Amino acid sequence: MSEVKEAAPKAIVCENLVKIYKTADSEVLALQGLDLAVERGEIMAIIGNSGSGKSTLLNMIGGLDRPSAGKLWVDGLDLFKLDEKQLVDYKRKTVGFVWQNNGRNLLPFLTVWQNVQLPMLLKRDSAKKSAALDLLALVGMEHKRNSRLLQLSGGEQQRVAIAIALANNPTVLLADEPTGSVDVKTGENVLNVFRQVNKELGTTVVIVTHDRQLAKKVNRVVSIRDGKIASERLMKESYRDRLSEITSLIEEEKVQDEFVVIDRAGRIQLPRDALERIGATDSKMIMEVEDNRIVLKGTNQNEE
Repeated sequence: MSEVKEAAPKAIVCENLVKIYKTADSEVLALQGLDLAVERGEIMAIIGNSGSGKSTLLNMIGGLDRPSAGKLWVDGLDLFKLDEKQLVDYKRKTVGFVWQNNGRNLLPFLTVWQNVQLPMLLKRDSAKKSAALDLLALVGMEHKRNSRLLQLSGGEQQRVAIAIALANNPTVLLADEPTGSVDVKTGENVLNVFRQVNKELGTTVVIVTHDRQLAKKVNRVVSIRDGKIASERLMKESYRDRLSEITSLIEEEKVQDEFVVIDRAGRIQLPRDALERIGATDSKMIMEVEDNRIVLKGTNQNEE
């Protein structure tokens, strides 16, 4: 590609990103000026309720859909400036995609080994076979290389899907609800594969999910609400070196610190449960500045 690369060493940069879906009768604002930066080599999760905009964002980053306005850079490439041919090249080389539906990841009439070789169109046959075996070994599926789709469990299929997504050595690996069709234990194993890929290959990994339990196994979790970043959770330093010990018995709040996000207009979105906890039941709150702190109170707290 001839596009000029961005100077900032970020894997993904979204600035004031907007996506509008138009129908004959209405317009749906899926992303409303979203800002997000993802570091190179980072592994993170994006969470949110159905309709929050998280899958729309992933499709924008993956080149599967075009943004309506704003800025979107991935691996230094301005996605607004890519023509259709460049966009095809981008989807082949820069990003890898893992879907929740295993049928979209694997062809059932090919073996596991053949599925992983399929994206490597320009490599010599021997090079394809060797590279595919290396990827299968990375995700713990080398022993199943001659199996077909129906001979694999759901977790095994997702492991192979990750290997396929890595076939062309992408800079960014995107996963849309990768644990949505497997049980909790298998989901943990799949997530551990993403961590292994991130650690050994340095691939930037972005996982979109509604499962908040994933938050305990990644360093950063971004929450989207109403098409904007509402809050972030960052892994506490004391947990970063012992993620393998963290189980579903540990509460998410103990593992990570939560931060609200201030947008470019100075606006913040507060978690609904936090608002309910302080009795903020209407659209207005009391704001006070005390000792370099901004204090928000529900209006009923001011009553004698």
